[in-house]
Amino acid sequence: MKSLQQWLDAYGESHQNSTNRKIHKVAVPGIYLSIVGLIWCIPHLSLGGVAINWVWLVMLPVMFFYFRLSRSVFIQMLLFTLACLAVITFADMFGVSILNLSIGLFVVLWIMQFVGHKIEGKKPSFFDDIQFLLIGPIWVFRQK
Repeated sequence: MKSLQQWLDAYGESHQNSTNRKIHKVAVPGIYLSIVGLIWCIPHLSLGGVAINWVWLVMLPVMFFYFRLSRSVFIQMLLFTLACLAVITFADMFGVSILNLSIGLFVVLWIMQFVGHKIEGKKPSFFDDIQFLLIGPIWVFRQK
């Protein structure tokens, strides 16, 4: 497995343009939020009469990936994921359609990402390795 620094360096290679970097600082966390929201909307799994939201099941391998990179990344991404869940929970409490919000964010923010990469002149990193989708948030949070 690549080290955290190897992942960040490889991701950074296709994110040198300042406009693309600015777009990513907004779009990547928003896309993460939208994906958490989309998973939130999947009908609950019932195990032994207990309803379990799929978010908690999907979080396990994702957090394991982050834990293997570093403890600090794990804690950072666990806190960010919990913050996303808090936003979704409050939005749901106020009657916001989480599905519509998540789809809207996902589409608009991915369009922004591809515009950023068009400006950059390089393809998104995840075209080479799907795991870069999990590296993007870490890279964004570590940018100055």
